[in-house]
Amino acid sequence: MANTTVVHSTFVLERNYPQPPERVFAAFAQPARKRRWYAEGDHEIQEFEMEFRVGGSERFRYCFKPGHPIAGSQIANDSTYQDIEPNQRIVMTSKMALNGKTIVVMLATFEFLSAGTGTTLALTHQGAYVEWPDGPGMIQAGWRSLLERLANELAQS
Repeated sequence: MANTTVVHSTFVLERNYPQPPERVFAAFAQPARKRRWYAEGDHEIQEFEMEFRVGGSERFRYCFKPGHPIAGSQIANDSTYQDIEPNQRIVMTSKMALNGKTIVVMLATFEFLSAGTGTTLALTHQGAYVEWPDGPGMIQAGWRSLLERLANELAQS
C-alpha cells in the first residue's frame, strides 16, 4: 500500500458586511445569487446545482481557462448541507476532486452574526488535504477572494 500524505488544517475567517444577516444569508441560500459570487470567475462552469435544505446537495464542476497554471484541469465540488438555521448558520461538508482524484474533504460552518445594522460572517473551515500540502493556504486564499466577491454581490443587490 502506498504511503499517502494527509494534511489537516483549520482556519477561521471573519468578514463584516454593512447588510443585515437576512441579506447576507440570502446570498448563500438563493442559487442564482450564490452562483454569481461563488461559481463564476476565471474558469468555465460545466455544472452548478444546489438544493438548499438540510440533506440537500450542491454540485459545482468547472475547468480553468487557458492561461491559468492548471488550464484544462477538471475540478469537482460535491457538498451536502448538514445544518441550516435561517439567518444564523449553515454547516456543510464538501469533497473537492482534481481530475477525478480527491484532494480535500472539508467541513465548513458559516455563522451570520448581527453587528449593529450589519453582519459579521464567521467562516470556520476544517479540511483534510490528500497529497496536497499547499492546499490549506490555497483554500484559505480562495475563501478570502470569495468573501470579497460576496461583498460586491451584496453591494449590487
